[in-house]
Amino acid sequence: MARSKDVRVTIALECTSCTWKETGGKSTGISRYTTRKNRRNTPNRLELEKYCFYCHKHTLHKESKK
Repeated sequence: MARSKDVRVTIALECTSCTWKETGGKSTGISRYTTRKNRRNTPNRLELEKYCFYCHKHTLHKESKK
């Protein structure tokens, strides 16, 4: 069984430059990635440069709140 205070946790990374825009009745959305991090080695929020499919460029992705 997994403990509630597991060392490795699954987190979601969200694009910081994406915003919800209405274009012709369709929303463009927000780029999200999922990854795992070690809670002991990186206690702060994770920030990585990832490719955003909506912005069509590499942008800063930050760990989202749960």
